[in-house]
Amino acid sequence: MTAPARILTIFGTRPEAIKLFPLVHALEADSRFDSRVCVSGQHRGMLDQVLHIAGLTPHHDLALMQPDQTLDELTARLITGLGRVMDEEKPDWVVVQGDTATAMAGALAAYYRKVPVCHVEAGLRSGSIYHPWPEEVNRKIIGSIAALHCAPTETAQAALLAENIDPATVHVTGNTVIDALHWITARIEAEPELASGLAPLEQRFAGKRIVGVTTHRRENFGEGMAQIASAVRRLAARDDVAVIFPVHLNPNVRAVMDQELGGIGNVAMIEPLDYPHFARLLAIADLMLTDSGGVQEEAPALGKPVLVMRETTERPEGVAAGTAMLVGTDAGRIVAEATRLLDDRAAYAAMAQAHNPFGDGHSARRICDLLAG
Repeated sequence: MTAPARILTIFGTRPEAIKLFPLVHALEADSRFDSRVCVSGQHRGMLDQVLHIAGLTPHHDLALMQPDQTLDELTARLITGLGRVMDEEKPDWVVVQGDTATAMAGALAAYYRKVPVCHVEAGLRSGSIYHPWPEEVNRKIIGSIAALHCAPTETAQAALLAENIDPATVHVTGNTVIDALHWITARIEAEPELASGLAPLEQRFAGKRIVGVTTHRRENFGEGMAQIASAVRRLAARDDVAVIFPVHLNPNVRAVMDQELGGIGNVAMIEPLDYPHFARLLAIADLMLTDSGGVQEEAPALGKPVLVMRETTERPEGVAAGTAMLVGTDAGRIVAEATRLLDDRAAYAAMAQAHNPFGDGHSARRICDLLAG
């Protein structure tokens, strides 16, 4: 009897954890695999929230997060720390997701040991190495190393083939974020108390249009954040609008938002939400303003239009399908497009009812089958 393949799944941030826990669950339930999990701790509290709700206990936790660390310091610690884990575990495959420093360093450490890499959410490209920064280069590095490319969409597949990646290694699997969203939505339906923490805000803002806001991108630090804050302030001047804004922990975000939005009655600046509460925010919001990648995929699955506060997106499928719109960080443009959606029912319906191109909730099973060969 063939021994199960040892799969080392590596992640370190909240978005990675959300997108990989469905795959870890699938690997653990499949007798073809011996599943091992290593977390870097690139995010700490936000990562731990997802581990808890998903019921995951990592076999290795590097706890590498340090205040104000530079990207090169983090990368150096990631490569050496993850390398030690691989030397101990001797995996048959290393699985990484997306475009973080953890994913890039994990792929590189695996390459140094000639361990094949499976890249989940492969093939996303914005076309600019500085937008998003440093994620665009991270995923290009992983793409040059990976032996198995799990592309979420046909657009991502085409991007990989255009880079002369071997077509036999590229497979359209859908995005595991939709698997995760289906899972957490079902959990909340069965256990409403998991997401009951937003109830006071839901009562406070009853009868108002809810605009959800998230922002954290490095390339938006400085003037971009100031413009986003200005846009939120102008939208909140409407009597019929309330803003729920989970503010990222990074001081480059918090300092600006505290100064510009503090004390505005219908702007609720709250602590970052755990995964069930964020899913609840998506459910109650009329509209999302974000510079996040994941929200561009998640919100359309619940029929919520997304205004993307970035100059480029590596998820053009959402824009092409009509579920998302690139608006950049100019306050006037953000306000104009948000106002159009809030006031024009036909424009809103066109985005809310557009086809979600990112998956059907069965991506993890497809990836397991690919790993099994």
